[in-house]
Order: sequence, then C-alpha cells, then structure tokens
Amino acid sequence: MRILFIGDIVGAPGREMVTKHLAALVEQHRVDLVIINGENSAAGFGITPKIADELLALGADVITGGNHSWDKKEILEYIPNEPRLLRPANFPKSPGRGLYVGTSRGGVRFAVLNLQGRVFMTQLDCPFRTADAELAKIPPDMKIIFVDMHAEATSEKQAMGWYLDGRVSVVVGTHTHVATADERVLPNGTAYITDVGMTGPHESVIGMDRGAMVKRFLDSMPTKFEVAIADARINGVLADVDDSTGRARSIVRVRVP
Repeated sequence: MRILFIGDIVGAPGREMVTKHLAALVEQHRVDLVIINGENSAAGFGITPKIADELLALGADVITGGNHSWDKKEILEYIPNEPRLLRPANFPKSPGRGLYVGTSRGGVRFAVLNLQGRVFMTQLDCPFRTADAELAKIPPDMKIIFVDMHAEATSEKQAMGWYLDGRVSVVVGTHTHVATADERVLPNGTAYITDVGMTGPHESVIGMDRGAMVKRFLDSMPTKFEVAIADARINGVLADVDDSTGRARSIVRVRVP
C-alpha cells in the first residue's frame, strides 16, 4: 500500500494547492490511501464542514486534526457525524473520535489514529497511554495502521515514534509547520518523520503574514494574524507499506512548489 500524507493545510493557499495537485500526485505515485491534516484549513485556524466536505470530495480518505480542531464552532455538530474527520484521541470527552477504520481504494483495511502531544501544549490525556488504548480496539488481523502525532516538541514526537515502532506502520509528526529531514524506517518497520511541514504559503512565518508575526516578537503586543499568500507549496510524505505485514518499506518527502 502506498500512503500519501499531506502536511497541515494553511488557509486558502493550502487548499488551492491541494485542489490543483492532489489528483496528479495520486496518479503519479499510484497512491492507495490519502490522509490530510486539515486543522488550519479555514483561514489558518480550524476547519469548517464545507471545507471538510471539499477535501473529502477532492480525494482525502481521512482528515486529521490537532489543537485547532475546535476553532470553528460549526464543526462541533458536524464532527460526530463524519467519522473520516478526526480530532486527537486524547481530548477528554469531546465530540467526534480519534480513530478511523476503513478500506483503501485497493480493498485493504486500514486504521488512522490521531494523537496530540502535551509538551508546551494543552495538558490533555497522556498520548502514549491513549495510543495503547486505541490500538487495542483495532482487530489483530488489521496490519496497516497510520498515526498522526500532532505535537510541538520534537522529543515528544520522536519518543512516540520509538514507542510505536513495530506496532504501527507509519508515525508522522505535525503541528510545527516546518518540515524536518529525518524521514526513515525505524528498526522494527515503522516509517517515521518528526514533522511533515505545512501545505500553504511559505513566504511567511508558519503560514501567517510575516510582518505581523515579526511585530509580535518585537513588541509582544496582541496582533491579528492573517494567512500569507506568496510561495504556496505542498509538503507531504509518501510511505510504501507491505500490506501483508504492516511493515514499511520506505518513506520519502513529497514537495510541490
């Protein structure tokens, strides 16, 4: 199975890149499963039902979330009724779910798990123990398991990669919007990268207008952040996984300028 993961979509520029290029990427790389992190797809903060529907119609099989999953209030009524839109599983008593089980284009069963870190972030339930609990719900004969670990600290994401090595097929880090170059297959067969990066405007500070962001660092005063426009790119990864064992063969970065 070939799994394409698209890193955090930021606003309209990120959505436009997916609209223009996703179908070609799926055809070019013979992709069986498309997963997209969409928690910043609505003007840089949150996701709306309309955008979720659009991303699913474009070919996303699953949309993962993170700390901005709840920024648009209209998503609260939508997410319980759309199992393909995930929020981190370790959010306590929140609408929706953090685990999705489905079937790929090629008829292979798979699971996607969404987690959120706690270092420098909201103190949610433990993502490591939550991972154990959620993985226990997956039938033992299901081999393809994909994990989006949405976290600030590289150490926490790396720790999750090692913790799940050999238990899941892929662990990708999201949230920082800055791609790392440490993609590899861990010793027990789990494909890993610390952060996939973002899909959106790169002439920016993590997708936001750079002038406003620099000003905030200079004077520490409240500033309204707007999504930048220039230099939109797709950052993603392509993982090749043996569907008979669930072990990854390879993981490579995918970049579309």
